Amino acid sequence: MAERPAFTDIQLRFTAHIRDPDRVPPPADVDDRRMAVYRDLLYSNVAGFIEGAFPVLRSLYEDAAWQRLVRGFFARHRCRTPLFLEISQEFLRYLEAEYTPSDADPPFLWELAHYEWVGLALSVAEEEPDWTGIDADADLLETMPVVSPLAWPLRYRFPVHRISQDFRPTQSGAEPTYLLVWRDGDDTVRFDKINDVTARLLSLLRGAGTAARGRDLLERIARELRHPEPELVMASGREILAALRARGVILGGRGR
Repeated sequence: MAERPAFTDIQLRFTAHIRDPDRVPPPADVDDRRMAVYRDLLYSNVAGFIEGAFPVLRSLYEDAAWQRLVRGFFARHRCRTPLFLEISQEFLRYLEAEYTPSDADPPFLWELAHYEWVGLALSVAEEEPDWTGIDADADLLETMPVVSPLAWPLRYRFPVHRISQDFRPTQSGAEPTYLLVWRDGDDTVRFDKINDVTARLLSLLRGAGTAARGRDLLERIARELRHPEPELVMASGREILAALRARGVILGGRGR
């Protein structure tokens, strides 16, 4: 095997030091003043973007603890993309798969980070609704309701939409928190809390291979709930479908 060129060794030592200057010494033949420019510039760019993408999460940390969290990401995570807009997703992957929480971290760390990431991800998502075969005015009980690809129903253990410096739950709620995040026709990202029936309906509508009328899905939900008056579920479901269409979450109905 051919020996690695000397300049490659220098590059590797150079970048390893930039990533983790407290543990990796700089190349001996590079002036430290010059190294400091790269150390500060590269880390500051990444740290600034993460802070901007997760403002609520950042507000919950003391400066030193936050810097340890971000520095760990910068030093250890191997990003799959060089795009700045995707750094927030890389940070989320780091928290989910590589990071070991400490006492300084809230128990809802990943969930809150995910919730904040969703807003950014939807704001730049390039997907567009496919209106082929969709009737925007269709009867949603008698046709197959079609959900916009820019509408994401979410389920969390913690009420992440309420978390702030003044509200930091230490335990998850007795019931899950269901939220809906979507980008409307004006490209505004909107958030709303939804109930379990709406969450289940959206889950069924987004399910792979789902091809059922709104009526059939609501009847299924009534059976799952073992509701003593299925007609109430149907009436409530009709209102839910209408409200979701008015918001642009449901595009309309497609014939069977």
